[in-house]
Amino acid sequence: MVRILQIDTSPRYEQSHSRMLAQEFMEKWSARHPETKIIHRDLGLNPVPYIDSTWVKAKFTPHDQYTPDLADALQLSDELIDEFLTADRYVLSVPMYNFSIPAVLKSYIDHIVRPKRTFAVDAGGFKGLVTDKKMLIFTARGSDFSPGSAFAPFDFQEPFLRTVFNFIGITDIQFINANALNSNRREQSLAEVRTAIQYFAFCW
Repeated sequence: MVRILQIDTSPRYEQSHSRMLAQEFMEKWSARHPETKIIHRDLGLNPVPYIDSTWVKAKFTPHDQYTPDLADALQLSDELIDEFLTADRYVLSVPMYNFSIPAVLKSYIDHIVRPKRTFAVDAGGFKGLVTDKKMLIFTARGSDFSPGSAFAPFDFQEPFLRTVFNFIGITDIQFINANALNSNRREQSLAEVRTAIQYFAFCW
């Protein structure tokens, strides 16, 4: 049985292109793989809080030195990491906000990227601990950020997500980017994405 953690990040819900496209994929995938277990986390509608000074102190405090406040500070983070680690694959829907990602997703990433849980540090440097996983990321962009376009140098969304999830050990990451949704290329872009959805629903 494949376990997929589906993470939505847009607050727009039914008006969200990234949600819509990720859901189309999930429906097609589930039709072909009915045994799939889906865990759904909606950061757009239920965001996680930003980390604070107590959280940071707890992160760098040995477990045997925790006070009740420090243990409480990491409780949600531990729950999010446990949920993340139980999945075999991940499907993310991510709109582009100001050339990057929504703040709710950055907050989530801050909670799950933790030493001794999702990465380790030894004499050889950093080592990701989340291995043998796959990730599929659906993005929605108002302008055209495709390679070679005028806006391509301003795409800090895909490089950041690829870097941070590579860092914790996920190297099999595929992006399906819906570009130019606020232009006359909108329908063409959505058609291209749906072709990719058909492909990945079959062979991912």
